[in-house]
This record gives sequence, C-alpha cells and structure tokens, in this order.
Amino acid sequence: MATTPAPAQDRSSVRTLLRLWPYVRPVRARLFTAAFVAILASCIGLVIPLVLKWLVDGPVADRDPAGVWLGALYLLLLGFAEALLFGLRRWLVARPLSHVEASMRAALYRHLQRLPVAFHDRWASGQLLSRGTTDLMLLRQFLAFPLTFLLVNGVTMVVGVVIMLLQDWTLGLVVLGPAVPVMVTCVIFEKRYAKVARLAQDQVGDLTTVVEESVLGIRVIKGFGRHRSQARAFRELSGTLRGTELRKARLLATIWGVIVTLPEVAIGAALVVGVVQVADGGLSAGTLVAFLSTALALRWPVESIGFLLAMSQEAATATERYFEVMDEEVEGAAPVPSARPTGIRDKGLRFHDVTFRYPDAPPGSRPVLDAVGLHIRPGESMALVGATGSGKTTLTALVPRLYELTSGRITLDGTDITTLSRQALRAKVAVAFEEPTLFSAAVGDNVLMGAGDTAGTADLECALSVAQADFVYALPQGTDTQVGEQGLSLSGGQRQRLALARAVVGRPEFLVLDDPLSALDVHTEAAVEAALRHVLADTTALIVAHRPSTVLLADRVALLSGGRITAVGTHHELLRTNAEYAHLMSGEQSGEQEGAR
Repeated sequence: MATTPAPAQDRSSVRTLLRLWPYVRPVRARLFTAAFVAILASCIGLVIPLVLKWLVDGPVADRDPAGVWLGALYLLLLGFAEALLFGLRRWLVARPLSHVEASMRAALYRHLQRLPVAFHDRWASGQLLSRGTTDLMLLRQFLAFPLTFLLVNGVTMVVGVVIMLLQDWTLGLVVLGPAVPVMVTCVIFEKRYAKVARLAQDQVGDLTTVVEESVLGIRVIKGFGRHRSQARAFRELSGTLRGTELRKARLLATIWGVIVTLPEVAIGAALVVGVVQVADGGLSAGTLVAFLSTALALRWPVESIGFLLAMSQEAATATERYFEVMDEEVEGAAPVPSARPTGIRDKGLRFHDVTFRYPDAPPGSRPVLDAVGLHIRPGESMALVGATGSGKTTLTALVPRLYELTSGRITLDGTDITTLSRQALRAKVAVAFEEPTLFSAAVGDNVLMGAGDTAGTADLECALSVAQADFVYALPQGTDTQVGEQGLSLSGGQRQRLALARAVVGRPEFLVLDDPLSALDVHTEAAVEAALRHVLADTTALIVAHRPSTVLLADRVALLSGGRITAVGTHHELLRTNAEYAHLMSGEQSGEQEGAR
C-alpha cells in the first residue's frame, strides 16, 4: 500500500505556511497583539544597556551612591516589565492556538469521512494518523513560538544593530562582519533540512502504521508466533527513523556551531578594539559597556536562528503533509445524465451496462466489471454467485457509491443514483459487508448506526431479533455493553449478526448483503434465514452468496463470471442448465455434506 504521494522536490516554505491563514484568521487579533507585546518586551530589553551607559558614565564615574541606587531601580523595573510582557504574550497565544489545532483536526476528520473509499485503499492508516496528531502538534508549536519569534527576533536585531551603530559605528561594523557567512549558512541549512524533515515525518507515519497493524493483528501475530519477526520489522523502521533524526541533529549542530561561533568571535574582536579606544580616550567606558551589553543581548536572537528555522521547516513539511490530504477531492456527484422517463421496466434495482476499473489500475488494464446488465425487480431478492475474484464484492460496493462507475448507470426505481445526494442514496440503500466492522461503542449504538435519528428501542429489538442476535441481552450491560476495538471481544459470528442487524434496523428500500452469513453455524444460519425472509418480502435485495442455503433465500440467482453476468435464473434452473453454476454449488454442497458427516 502506498504510504503517501511523492512530495514535490522544490517548494517555498513561506508559500506553504501561508496556507494556514484561513485557520489562523479567526484568532489573528490575539496573535498580532501577542507579537506586538513580544516586540515591545524585546525593545525594553535593549533599553537596559542604555541605562547601563548612563549609570557607568554618570553616577559610577561621579561616585554618586544615590544615582547608583536609582539606576539599579530603573534596571529592576525594566527587567520586571520585560518578564511581565513575555508572560502576557504566552497567555495571549495559549487559548487561540489550541482552538486552531482543534479546528484543523476536526476539519481533517470531516474531510477523511467524505473522501472516497478509493483514497483509503491507497493510503496507509498510520500516515493519516500521524497527520492528525504529530503534524498538527508541530503546527501548533510553530504558531506559538517560531512564527512570533522569527518576527520578534528580526525586529530586535535590526533595532539592536541601529543602537550599536549609533553608539560607535566602527565597533558596529566589527560585530556585523559575520552577517554574510551566517546568512549563507542559513540558506544552505534550510534547503537541506527541509528534505530530511519531510523524510522523518513520513517515516513516523510508516512506524505508526506498523504499530497500529501489530495491535489490531495481535491475535494473528501470537497465533503464528510471529512476534519476533514483527519486533524485528519495528526495530528496522525505528533504526531508519533514528538515522534520519540524527541527520537532522547533525545539520542543526552545524548551523548552530556557525551562528554561535562567528558572533562570539566578533564580540571578542569588538571588545579588544573597544578597550583600545577607551584607553586612547576615543570612547567612554559607559559607551563600551552599553555597546557590549547590546551585543550580548542580541546573542539569543542570533543563536535562536538555527532551531527557529528548523522548527519552521518541520512546520512547513507538516503543513504540506496536512494539505496533501485536504487537497484530495471529496466524493462529489458524477455528471448528471440527461433525464429519462421512468417506466415500469426500470422499477427496482437496475444495472445498465456497468463497467468499472479501479482508479489506480494501470491504463489499458482489463476492467473488474465489464458491461454488466442486471435487473432486480421491486421486492425481489437476487443472489449474486461467482468464483473468487469474479467481482461480486466490487459490484455490491457500486450501489451505495463507495466507488464511482467507470461507465454505465445504476438506477433505483428508475432514478440514476448519481442524481441523488449520497445522504439520500444511503438512506435508501443499506449494506452489510462480509467483514463486519464494529466501533468502540455500545452494542445498541453500533446497531442503530444503520437507522435514522428517530429509531428507538423497538427498532433495535426488532433488528436484533431478525439477526438472531439475542446473545446481546446476556452481555453484562445488555445493549449498553461497550464492545472493544473492532468488536474483537465478540466472536466472528456475533459481529456478523450485529452487522446484519445494523443493515436491517432502518427498514431500507434496498438491501445489499455481501455474504452476510458466512461466519454462522448451520443452526444459527437457518434461524437468521427464516427471519430474513420476512424482511426480504418487502425489500429489493442483492445478496452475495457462496452457499446453497444462502442462495435459497433469493427469488432468482445471477452468475457473475469474468466481470460479466453470464446467467440469470432460479437456483434449480441454473443447476440444470449452467455447468459453471452447478460446479460452484456442487463444491459448496459437497463441502457441507462432508462437514455434516
């Protein structure tokens, strides 16, 4: 399974991050206020060296104790104001950024629910989980810290450089000497770090997929004693991720070494030059102290460039990964065909020359379904029979539009399904799949998921009765019992019966069942079939069947072979007239007879 599309090799980090603006817009006032407060706090910090200059050249030089105490009070008040403003900035951003993260996560979840099944077929679940958790956490951290401080530190450096040049332009030029090599290093670092950051975040998604599959498949792993091989696969992926993280660390260490060493050397050179000027009388001691204090105050803004750029690149990568999912087209209506008069012959469920090829199939490959024509009359039940891989499950998935047709039409009572909204279509059509999926919720909630909001206890009890799922009343809290993840606390047959109950609870007009009784024992199957006959009497149903007992539920049978409907008739007619059908059914019958002996 593909984990994620290949990322673009060249991208603008700024352009990528600007895509966050629609989510940030509602809280922009507080974010801008927080940035202004942080800039004000940083500028207050730059006033401290000027107070030191006044203190050294004034009260200290004049041996004025009162002036020294006054200067100390000024410094204390400035430090307190700076700390207070930075605390206010943090308070301003905490609540709105948690809202941004929550709204982005909710938008991603809604979007995932609307994406077609073909999308979920292509993407590993771990990649989607990492985008909804790790990537969004990185984005919140970026909005809370790097975004603000890239601006704040930029303004601080500009103001600080102006102050230093005004104090002594020669010392200012000495300190500015490393600016060019630092900027070149940052440009090189940004390009290299972007690639490694993307690789690391994709590898986190792959690792998440392995963990999720190992948890969900723990019974298989234990049953086949494969825990060592799974642990080995996990260690290999972890080792690969560790190597990528070390590459990130080496890049960060390199840029940090450059942007820490060069400014420190420049400050040392300025100190030497300044001391010489003070000794020659060309510079006051207070000016030198103020200059060096300003230069030291700029150490943090300069040294923070490395990890601020690193966090920004990780945020840009996270944004790119987030919008890779959000940019996928959701399920939309296919082009509406021209209106056709509805006639009696089109009532029920009808397939009109339906052809289907999976979206990711190679061009020119043979379609899974090829010009399928089939008519299920109103109130009729039709069994769909075919060998493994003949396209039965695919055909049933087309009715509720889990996939879009390649060509042809499907109509319900003469109405093309593409003219109906998906909500309206799925209110008419209920489905039960061969592999039942239950959610971590109460038994009753799992069943009532197949009904409208008006369904109640009576509907639930009726559906459970039809599916012969009376076992739920023996559970600790009855229908309020919480089932475990994927319903694995229940047996396969129990899960299948609850899925069947979910399909019939809403009393749909059309029912699509994909081999719904495969996990049931003979006696339970007979009881379910007897109850289903009453449901199917008023419902148009398409039932994928493998066993003769299930086939006998239907009024007629359609044989699907090689992606085409090759025969339609009753069970007994096809047994007499179609060798392929007789072979399929004889295999099932002989298997059941052997099992009964």
